[in-house]
Amino acid sequence: MTTKRRLSATVDADVLAAAEQAAAYGEAPTISAWVNDALRLKLEHDRRLQALRTFIAEEEAQHGVITDEEIAQARRAAAGRARVVRGRVARPRGARTRRARQ
Repeated sequence: MTTKRRLSATVDADVLAAAEQAAAYGEAPTISAWVNDALRLKLEHDRRLQALRTFIAEEEAQHGVITDEEIAQARRAAAGRARVVRGRVARPRGARTRRARQ
């Protein structure tokens, strides 16, 4: 098990409210657990960004600097592959749709 250490931190009121709500609704066992998960996600995010920076630097060292035009082409290609996925509208159990009543 990982060793735990006490931390004192000042956070924005809305963030604390979200942590309290998550703990109250059982989405996190405690506020501390919620904060720990958030810090872990931030750590993973920062590590991924650093890995991406390293990758880009290595690619540019080997192939030259990525141009603005190449970035624009990549954005256009990515936009062409994007798919919008819409979920169903959540309704209470037993609720009928307008069409079902007709």
